[in-house]
Amino acid sequence: MAGKGQVLGESLLGEEEEEEEEVDPGPPQIDPATGQVIPRPKKKKRRVNKMGRRKLLENLSNKPTDFQIRVKVLEARQLQGGNIQPVAKVTVANQTKQTRVKKSTNSPSWNEAFFFNFKKSPADLMDELVEFKVFNSKKLRSDSLIGSFKCDVGMVYLEPRHSFLHKWLLLSDPEDTMSGAKGYLKVCVCVIGPGDEAPSFKPVASEESDDIESNLLRPAGVQLQPATFTLKLYRAEDIPRMDSAFMQGVKKVFGIGEEQKELVDPYFVFSFAGKEVQSKIMYNNDHPDWNQILKIGIQFPSMCERLKFIVRDWDRMTEDDIVGTHYLPLSLMCSTGEFDQFDSFLPTFGPSFVNFYGSTREYSDLPDEYDDLNLGKGEGVAYRGRALVEIQTTLGELPEVPVEDINNDDILRVQKFMRRRKYKLHAAFLNATMVSAIDAPVEFEVSIGNYGNKLDENTAPCPSTTQPTNAVFDGCHYYFLPWSGTKPCVVVESSWEDISFRLEGLNLLLKIIDTLEANIEQVRIGIKAKLPTPELAQLLISLLDQLEQDCRKKLPEPTPGRHVSNELDRLTRDYREFELETIANNVIKLKTSATDVLEAMAEVENYLQILKNIAKEPQNSMPDVVIWMISGDKRLAYYRIPANEVLWSQNPDYIGRLCGRLQTLQLKFPGLKAEKEKVSEVPAMLRTKIWLGLANEDDAWHRMQTEGELAVYAETYENQCNIPVVGWTKKGPLGRPKWSDSQGKCSLPRESFEPPPGWRWEGDWYVSPELSMLFDKDAGHKTYMEECYEMHSRLPGTSWGPATRPWTDVKGDEMAPKDSVDLPPGWVWEDVWQIDLSRAVDEEGWEYCVESTMGGYGPVEKRYHLCRRRRWVRTRKLVEDAKQKKHKLIQEKKIEEAAEGWEYAPLFNLKFHATERTMDMVRRRRWHRKMICEKKGADCYFAMKFEGKKKDEDDKEDFNAAYAAPRMFLTFKKPFKYQMRAYIYQARDLLAGDETGLSDPYARLSFLTQSSVTEKKEKSLCPTWDQTLIFEELEIYGDPRAIEENPPEVMIELFDYDKFGSNEFLGRTKAVPMVKLDPADARMPVLQWYPISRGQEDGGELLAAFELFLVPDKNASMESLLAGSDLPFLPPKKGDLFLVPNGIRPVMQRTAIEVLCWGVRNMQKFQLSAVTSPSIEFECGGHVQESNVIKSTKKNPNFTENILFFDVMLPREELYMPPMNIRVRDHRQFGRKPTVGIHVLKSLEEFRCDPVQAELAEDDDGVQGGLVNGGRGGEHVIDMPAEERKVERKSGPQIGQPLKSFPQLELPALFRGKQEEPDPVVDEEIDWWSKYYASTGQTHKCKKYIEKGQDKIEVYQTHLEDVDFTNGFSDFCSTFELQRGKDEEDEESSVVGEFKGGFKVYPLPPDPNDEMPSKVFTNLPSSTPEECIVRVYVICGIDFQPNDTSGLADPYIEIILGNKKISDRDNYKPNTIDPVFGQMFELTTMLPVQKDLTIRIKDYDIISSDDVIGETTIDLENRYLSKVRATCGLQKSYCIAGVNQWRDCIKPRQILENYCKQNHVSGPHFYGNNSVKVGKKIHNLADYEPNKPVDPNVGPADERLALHVLHTLPMVKEHVETRPLFNPIQPGIEQGKIQMWVDIFPKSLGPPGPPFNIEARKAKDYVLRIIIWNTVDVVLDEESITGEKMSDIYVKGWVSGIDEKQKTDVHYRSLDGEGNFNWRFIFPFSYVPAEQVMEVRKKEHFWSLDETVQHLQPNIVIQVWDNDKFSMDDFLGTVSLNLNAMPMPAKKASSCKVSMLPDITTGSEVKLVSLFEQKRLRGFWPVYNDDTGTRTLTGKVEMEMELVSVEEAEERPAGQGQEEPNMNPKLDPPKRPETSFLWFTSPWKTLRYIIWRNYKWYFIGFLVLLLILLLVFLFLYSFPGEVSQWIVNG
Repeated sequence: MAGKGQVLGESLLGEEEEEEEEVDPGPPQIDPATGQVIPRPKKKKRRVNKMGRRKLLENLSNKPTDFQIRVKVLEARQLQGGNIQPVAKVTVANQTKQTRVKKSTNSPSWNEAFFFNFKKSPADLMDELVEFKVFNSKKLRSDSLIGSFKCDVGMVYLEPRHSFLHKWLLLSDPEDTMSGAKGYLKVCVCVIGPGDEAPSFKPVASEESDDIESNLLRPAGVQLQPATFTLKLYRAEDIPRMDSAFMQGVKKVFGIGEEQKELVDPYFVFSFAGKEVQSKIMYNNDHPDWNQILKIGIQFPSMCERLKFIVRDWDRMTEDDIVGTHYLPLSLMCSTGEFDQFDSFLPTFGPSFVNFYGSTREYSDLPDEYDDLNLGKGEGVAYRGRALVEIQTTLGELPEVPVEDINNDDILRVQKFMRRRKYKLHAAFLNATMVSAIDAPVEFEVSIGNYGNKLDENTAPCPSTTQPTNAVFDGCHYYFLPWSGTKPCVVVESSWEDISFRLEGLNLLLKIIDTLEANIEQVRIGIKAKLPTPELAQLLISLLDQLEQDCRKKLPEPTPGRHVSNELDRLTRDYREFELETIANNVIKLKTSATDVLEAMAEVENYLQILKNIAKEPQNSMPDVVIWMISGDKRLAYYRIPANEVLWSQNPDYIGRLCGRLQTLQLKFPGLKAEKEKVSEVPAMLRTKIWLGLANEDDAWHRMQTEGELAVYAETYENQCNIPVVGWTKKGPLGRPKWSDSQGKCSLPRESFEPPPGWRWEGDWYVSPELSMLFDKDAGHKTYMEECYEMHSRLPGTSWGPATRPWTDVKGDEMAPKDSVDLPPGWVWEDVWQIDLSRAVDEEGWEYCVESTMGGYGPVEKRYHLCRRRRWVRTRKLVEDAKQKKHKLIQEKKIEEAAEGWEYAPLFNLKFHATERTMDMVRRRRWHRKMICEKKGADCYFAMKFEGKKKDEDDKEDFNAAYAAPRMFLTFKKPFKYQMRAYIYQARDLLAGDETGLSDPYARLSFLTQSSVTEKKEKSLCPTWDQTLIFEELEIYGDPRAIEENPPEVMIELFDYDKFGSNEFLGRTKAVPMVKLDPADARMPVLQWYPISRGQEDGGELLAAFELFLVPDKNASMESLLAGSDLPFLPPKKGDLFLVPNGIRPVMQRTAIEVLCWGVRNMQKFQLSAVTSPSIEFECGGHVQESNVIKSTKKNPNFTENILFFDVMLPREELYMPPMNIRVRDHRQFGRKPTVGIHVLKSLEEFRCDPVQAELAEDDDGVQGGLVNGGRGGEHVIDMPAEERKVERKSGPQIGQPLKSFPQLELPALFRGKQEEPDPVVDEEIDWWSKYYASTGQTHKCKKYIEKGQDKIEVYQTHLEDVDFTNGFSDFCSTFELQRGKDEEDEESSVVGEFKGGFKVYPLPPDPNDEMPSKVFTNLPSSTPEECIVRVYVICGIDFQPNDTSGLADPYIEIILGNKKISDRDNYKPNTIDPVFGQMFELTTMLPVQKDLTIRIKDYDIISSDDVIGETTIDLENRYLSKVRATCGLQKSYCIAGVNQWRDCIKPRQILENYCKQNHVSGPHFYGNNSVKVGKKIHNLADYEPNKPVDPNVGPADERLALHVLHTLPMVKEHVETRPLFNPIQPGIEQGKIQMWVDIFPKSLGPPGPPFNIEARKAKDYVLRIIIWNTVDVVLDEESITGEKMSDIYVKGWVSGIDEKQKTDVHYRSLDGEGNFNWRFIFPFSYVPAEQVMEVRKKEHFWSLDETVQHLQPNIVIQVWDNDKFSMDDFLGTVSLNLNAMPMPAKKASSCKVSMLPDITTGSEVKLVSLFEQKRLRGFWPVYNDDTGTRTLTGKVEMEMELVSVEEAEERPAGQGQEEPNMNPKLDPPKRPETSFLWFTSPWKTLRYIIWRNYKWYFIGFLVLLLILLLVFLFLYSFPGEVSQWIVNG
């Protein structure tokens, strides 16, 4: 994708971006790797990327296409909340999928992929949202959202490879925006369209991907902030009517209701990033003043790009209609300020109007076929209103209320932005050709906004339309409007705000871009033409000078008092100035430092991209100019021109590029209907000049019209009708006013016209006949068929007789009897009147129906039929030639003008004609009166005067008539005569129009008022017409010099001729002729290729040239232009046709084409029977060669004679080379030879070579010799003569020459395999996978292998055919796809087979007697089939498309080769989309009969049939034949055992010998074992192996040396290729990839070596024993009854992923945070040591069939909890430890802190160890809680971890907890303080430890008090008695 669009503040950060660029330099950027020319600041470069976004998402197609969006959710970190159970949900365009729930972690790892498939148009898809949400599944759904992130699909699409890979998303809470980051989510997302390659989601090996900061998707250096978009919505205007007037009519009838209402109820909707807010509804109002503020809360900076404004119409009953949609790109409204020089600014806009476009404005009660246009899909065809809005952004707050009212100050402030000025839009129409509407008069309407809209009753009439004119036939095929010397002009007055400063700035930038593009194109042509460097440098320097000069031009500034600018204007201007300044400075640097033209050009393209990005005007409130073609009241076709392009300015730099310039417009049909219905015709071609400017400057327009005179006429029509007795009169039942406009809608009496103020009459009223009336219906025709219908009728039960209208035309209108049809002068009848029997009629030609007005005729008579008719036809032929006809026409014109100028018709609404016929009932004539302007700028509208007319129903009509608009014309004195010559040479690669896959093409040219056609060429897609078409007597009005500067376009349309039915359209192209005002001009036109297109399709190319001569006038004076010499001679003729003359046709030279005709493959059936005996026909430049016939493709699909030779004359220039047509015919019974497949090879350029020189062939050093191409790859001894080859095969098991030279070496190595195999050195941990991982950079999975420094392999990220040096294995022969059938866009591919072969093209000596060079294709391999062993190694799958609802699949492999099929269904891999297969399949095959190896991946299903996930096909034959030896990749070293054991069937030395023979290189000559000479170079073993080989298993020295030499040659090395899978259901969309490779061993070369063992690695079983000794400093969470802080502590632990939790017992009532446990956890798990991952197998659901295998990090989670009996337990703290990388424990509790744990921010500073190496660890680890988002220490756990294998665990058993066997080590019950117990189970302890301990003094005090009270009581009780006793006892 071109630029990398970052929205709002680069989402990717600094350095990362730079690297991205190196990986993927899109077209506009420059690859930094090429040595950047200018040291630009990095930030600047990022700017280019960001701005690239604007350009990219504009011109997206609206055609639905298959898309796939893949999302992989990898992991999350630092999710807010403690002990949460996270689950992630992904929503793409209303499809939602979710991951598994992860237990109790805030750093979950999911690693799950989701696939979303769409069939949508790119334009719609790019606006859809991708949303990621992370939920806590434990909570209630309402408040479970942790955080979310959203962006639009377009943002992903603009990244390199359309993907975000391993990016971290910053999650935030959309509701509570002040809370900051809620965590980070790591994802991969990619968007894949047809033909896109899917990027791999495999994790990157390097650790940087964990560097969240540099991979974080969020605006640079800014946290997401809450923000509010405030849209001030003031008002709207020009909203079209949307509702039916039914209720109005009812009210009128009953006399209720008030004044007329506007029939629309608008309200405004503002939406962004999935949120929307709407204004109030304004009932019955087409210019609503809403004056409201709409607010949307967003997270800023946002990842979404477009704001959307919609105006809707409220409906009571039905769904609300959309009036119009406007998109506003955010990037145009703000800047992110990533550079120091330019400040950033927040999104701001307006106050400014935004315009809405959509379907046509005219209301109809029926649904509109163009309604989609109102949704913003496709180009709107009409203006539908505008709204005045202002946008501001406030940071740091969210809206309280979404809608509120605007205060009055703002309403007053915005008044100044609504000040209007008067503008005038002028248009002059010079020609209208190729007009498709021929049934009624055609007119063209020009409008801007709603001004000039002719069909809208509410707009004031103005001269916005041309006069209605009938189209006239041009003599060949097309129709044109005969305006001749009076060209219609229109003028539209309108009022708009003056925003010229915006549009002028835009025009300046567009002009700079145009100049730069033209200059770039010149340099490009220079590079293509291979100009010498100094000339290129000169072109480049002048380009840079021009660019610098342009960038220094001053941007326009708003003029105070005239313009009102806003904030965005100021900021945009500053920003543009800054960019222009930067470019100018960089250009200066580039001029001094540029060394390479291509590098400099890449840099210039960069500047072009920047200019295009700033040449956008968001606040363009001036509506576009729209031109409509109208016939009757129907709008047929339109063209839209942005207003700035035709805007006039005083400063020439600021004038619009099309202002007042002659331009050719091709009108378009509205909406998508034309595309859907495949309408091929052009609605019309217009040559116009358009000018827009302030009304007081419009004399600039008048000054431009130097060629003709502008005249203004008042116009009215006089109407009459024919009454039988009276004759023609105005008095009868006319049905329209006596004097009216052309439509008859309003009354315009001649006498009531008064010249407007400032105008006066010149001359009197005169009759001005309509021009097209002078052309008869047969005008332009050479032959013409007259027709009339004889009509009969009857009453029921009577016989047939003539009807009341005995003779009618086809429409049923009465006409004269056939015999009274007059023959026009100059014509003769060709035959007599005949009954037309070629239709659905009976044998007398009658057709029957019930009633003639109803139609529905049929050929069978029934009793109820009351009408019948038959058609009579008679052909007449023109005998005069064109000159006479012209003369006669002039005569007729004079007669006509002398006559009264009436035009006649049967009724007013029918087509008028010039001569009166018997059936004509009405007639009219046109009156004109010329007006002269006396006062500049005066209005030219008539105020009509009406006397004493009574107020009645006609008042509306009068209102319209009161402002009648005049007609305006540009009149020319006389035309200039021209002749155009079109040289049509040939076409290539046309679309196929017939079922055979061919076409019968002819070309039709249209130029102004004439058209012509070439001859048709039978059955060809590359026709050579070699024909000159001459257009005589072209009359063109206007100054010839203007024509020279801007000539009219030639339109060329190509058709496929069909005998039956209409001819099929094949495409069209446009060209501009070379103009020669002096026929003696010596310039010659050059043939050029013009691209042909049919709709969106590419339809080939046309080679042609065109010249236009001004015809000299014999009587002209010497000074005049016309006094030139005679026209050049006509070109030579061949039969009746002119040829292309010499000097223009290409120069020929004698050329040889050698064709290697190897064979055909995979031919599909033709007409239900197989293609078994094909031959091939080659045609180039009219010469044909045919191959011999294959006897049976089933036995051998190769040809026995392989070489064909052309000796032909072909163009010397590559540009003109004709294509090579390849046609396959099948030879069937009865001599039938149907064409069963064709291929058109556009260019033979890639097959050009130099002729082989005879002496070179013997040369020793032939590595570069001519015969390289002749050789074939593979292990075959290819280029030996056949006899030697046979000898060699007999000579035993591959013991060739070398055996004789060094027997002592060769023999042991050769036969060792059979006898005494030495013991190989084996290492458990080193396997094939170690080699694979070492090569892919996954070093953590193969540490040992890397330490040993053994061989690596090539891992290609694409298929082997795409690797650079292999060239798709087309070095021996290429594969050409054969096609058949028509080219239909929607159909599946039409490939019906393949042709294998090659071509060599070289020049021959011009003299036929000279000696011919020797042939290039020599010494070919045998074409007989060869039996081979094929080994297919399938390693793993990547990102398969899931087929099950779970988002996973159960893939297995199926291999198909010929009719053999191996299915590995039993070994399916359950529940995975990234399976590791590790399987090898061995098959035998016959090449080339069974050459296509298909590897298919299927999805295992129990009940339904297995679905195909995808498949890939490998052409084994190409690999077998290629000289890069793709049969078996060369290993790095020659080993006789171990992982790298030699597996090929022949040894390196033999391979080297074969290579030398095959490529004519001398050698190899071995000197001893350690050096060898190949060609002219000597290789020594010591150079390649300075040290002793690492591997103990290496083989002998000479084989090693031969292998080192082979590695220097272009051969395929040992490799793994990555092949994408495709599925026919979604063609073009990749369904995943597989990594694999294939080995091919021909049986004739002996048995292959042992295959590699690539079985997947097995996991080992381990047991993790954890002893929880104590906890310390645990937070005290509870309060006891007695008010103490305490906790009932227990510890819980599990291995994450296995999730079987174990708990200790509870340490009750810990008062100081200490807990004693002595408790053992035992966790068994499986682990793959080499990859350092844990393998978890478990069923997803209880009903699942298979266990899902997951590879996870071995994480152990330890948590501390507080036990509660009557409520949920309270979570206190957690710690998660990765057994591979865990922090060392603290030795003492006091030194144990949270900072010991790795964190995202402190990841690198903590020392980590692996338990797999340490085996045992003991100490203190901290536990923490991060509810708040920051980690707080909540305790420390003392534990001991020990890791043992299963075998050790059986030898040293240990029980869980404190159960038996309690040993290794024995755990004693913990010594807990006596205070630790559960209170309600031990009442005595409760008394002793809780109550007594806390309250004993209260108890003692209470007892003492009790004793005292008792004593007092006893004292008081006994005191009276004692006293009385005492007293008594005295």
